[in-house]
Amino acid sequence: KSVSIQYSLNELIHHRKKRTTTMRLNLFPFLFAFTILSLSSHVLSTSDLILTKVDRRIDLSSQIVRTITSLKVENAGSDTVSEILLAFPDSHANYLAYLKAALKEGKGKAKSSSGAGLPYEIVQPKDAPASLKIYSVTLPKGLAKGETLTLDVLAVFTHILQPFPEKITQADIQLLLFQETAQYLSPYPVKAQSLTVKLPEARIESYSKLENTKLQGSELKYGPYENLPPYSYLPIVIHFENNQPFAVAKELVREIEISHWGNVQITEHYNLVHGGAQSKGEFSRLDYQTKPYVKGASAFRRLFAKLPPRAHSVYYRDEIGNISTSSLWGDSKKTELVIEPRYPIFGGWKTAFTIGYGLPLQDFLFGIDGKRFLNISFGSPFIELVIDTLVVKVVLPEGSKDTSASVPFSVKQRHETKFSHLDIAGRPVVVLEKNNVVPEHNVHFQVYYKFNRLSMLREPLMLISGFFFLFVASIVYMHADLSISKTSASYLAKLQWEEVQATVHQIHNIISLCLTTHDKLEASLRDLSRSGDIQACKATRKSVDSSLKEITKELKSPVAFLQSSPQATPILPKVEEVIAKERDLQEKLMAKHSTVVDCYEKKLGGREIENRIASHQQKITALRQEIDYLLELIDEI
Repeated sequence: KSVSIQYSLNELIHHRKKRTTTMRLNLFPFLFAFTILSLSSHVLSTSDLILTKVDRRIDLSSQIVRTITSLKVENAGSDTVSEILLAFPDSHANYLAYLKAALKEGKGKAKSSSGAGLPYEIVQPKDAPASLKIYSVTLPKGLAKGETLTLDVLAVFTHILQPFPEKITQADIQLLLFQETAQYLSPYPVKAQSLTVKLPEARIESYSKLENTKLQGSELKYGPYENLPPYSYLPIVIHFENNQPFAVAKELVREIEISHWGNVQITEHYNLVHGGAQSKGEFSRLDYQTKPYVKGASAFRRLFAKLPPRAHSVYYRDEIGNISTSSLWGDSKKTELVIEPRYPIFGGWKTAFTIGYGLPLQDFLFGIDGKRFLNISFGSPFIELVIDTLVVKVVLPEGSKDTSASVPFSVKQRHETKFSHLDIAGRPVVVLEKNNVVPEHNVHFQVYYKFNRLSMLREPLMLISGFFFLFVASIVYMHADLSISKTSASYLAKLQWEEVQATVHQIHNIISLCLTTHDKLEASLRDLSRSGDIQACKATRKSVDSSLKEITKELKSPVAFLQSSPQATPILPKVEEVIAKERDLQEKLMAKHSTVVDCYEKKLGGREIENRIASHQQKITALRQEIDYLLELIDEI
């Protein structure tokens, strides 16, 4: 939709009287503000300064609007002037992020602006229109009668480019509206002035076509205009295409942690949003992959950051984990980082991520007058990023004192305490907060503090002491007798019970040995059935008899001890019972063995032998099961 506005003062007043609503764009408040300025300018008293030449250049190539104005000022009055007033309408002043005014020194082509900006403050001169915000720039020395100077003014604005239309689809390009005055708005008369607007591309939907207007490629020129009275204005509107990344950090928390062991750790938490035209409709990944610059022209796919030289240990992650779509390269002079979010960011879409990196301490920490100070950049390393709220936290080593910060612009300051590993009193934190931050704020600032070198030994000594006392405590515990008394009843009872346990274990082993010997006797009968060797079977019987007599003798001493010990009362009956069962088992096995050998000597058949030993075998099996059960029961007790 084409926009072309050519208003004269009479047409504007006529427009106000008719209160027409046929205008599709909301430009009336903007023009109405200028009308108020025009009607009020005759009552504003200013000094006798004259702007003999004004050159303005407005850069609209990104989401940040930069206005560079060169003012040649002449004092036509009789009094010396020590300040120069700069006027901005509220529609612009409310979004002013950065303002710098510097004197241009030298002659001809050798002229250059001084590095440091001149001090300024907001003032409200008598009878000044309320819709204006006036900034007073203090000159380093007064401007006498007839003298001239050249003042360069840089004004940086955010959020003043209005998307039109406000909502677009995936396939649409992003169009923006910019409203300004072609004539320089100033409380001083202007002899000659011109305006150049730099656009991101040569494509312009429409623009205000006034007298002395020229479009050359991507630059739009207005003027020159001559002999303009104070507060002259000539409203213009430019409707143009801009698909540059509109990356806006709603909040950035930047933590700078100093370690005197040689490292400065930077951690930055971003909450990012696309601040351009809102995306509407569905998103097609297929269309975006096949034609990214057609079906996603307004989205941004990557962000560029310039990290300090010698940055190391760089990482890029979000809540899910590490994001691998990033690249890093650098040398001794610079380090460049390119990151890609997990998905393309369209208008209104949000993402959150964290980047971190380490820096050599010697490059950023210095000492002066008994103090140490950190000298590091304030803003974000990402190019053309607008930050609505920036919080910079400088975490100093534990034990630091007399902390202070020096920032070349106004910020909110407060102090906190952070606890980390091996901290006792906590680490002092200097917190700096600023709203509406642009790349021009990414300048160096300083944090001063005092720190005793001996404090560096605190954490190593704590670790050494901790491990030392741990080892000492282990040695003492292993060699110390922690019992209350060796003569107490509970201690003596414990010793007696341990002796009972050892004796029962001895008896258990003896019974197990007896059962093993019984198995040898059973094995000799099996060998007899295979070979028929009666003499070998009798020899085994004789050997087993001898072994069982020796084993039985070993039972007398432990059984006697259990009978004499009061601690063995709960377990003694079971021990005696298992010994008796073993003797019965031994007798039954001997009887079975004698019967089988006798049958073989009489050369009886196998069925006859089985019938004769059947009763013995049943009793042997039952006794063996009872003995096994009693042994398990004794183990549980």
